[in-house]
Amino acid sequence: MTEIVLVRHGQANSAATDEIGYDRLSDLGRTQAEWLGQHLTGTNPHFDRVITGTLHRQIGTARAMGYTPHVEDARLNELTYFDLAHAMQQQYGIPAPTSAAEFSRHLPAVIDHWADNKLVAVPETFAGFHARVTGLVNELCHQRGRVLVVTSGGVIGMVLRHVLALNNAGMARVMLQTMNSSLHRVSYSHDQLMLSTFNATPHLDAPDRAHARTFI
Repeated sequence: MTEIVLVRHGQANSAATDEIGYDRLSDLGRTQAEWLGQHLTGTNPHFDRVITGTLHRQIGTARAMGYTPHVEDARLNELTYFDLAHAMQQQYGIPAPTSAAEFSRHLPAVIDHWADNKLVAVPETFAGFHARVTGLVNELCHQRGRVLVVTSGGVIGMVLRHVLALNNAGMARVMLQTMNSSLHRVSYSHDQLMLSTFNATPHLDAPDRAHARTFI
């Protein structure tokens, strides 16, 4: 049996307007990761492997949790949302969102346009994103053991799309609900990939940590 424990990175620089500017943990994001690490230490801290993407916010989250990555794999890097949003504006005149409400409508539209190959001059195709994420998951399924994967919301959305056979709208809804430093568990047993936990934040459940429940 293989258990894959996916963690979304802690809150990053939510005021950023490009990929580079976004790729650093906020002070709250680092605290979220530390609290999650403390929770795991008190429950089941052992992992056979720890894997992150190559982004600073992913590696920083793992280290703040108390784990040193065994592998940094670029297949776990996030989709480049700012580039996709820029292409939407340039090609279709759809402006980037400026509020959470606008983002909740913008992201599904971006995913649809991207998946239908309607965005040009973007760093990666939707098919390429799908292939790299599902390819890594399939590799992990056959390695056995318990694996900690620290990644990003879009990657988690693609994993759950793969596990639950979601359409694009379903994937977008998963991404919109994925909280910073949240836990998601996927198991591979009897030749089946199954979801056992989605979007858990036990380290943020106490009332005095309500302020730390963030999405962006």
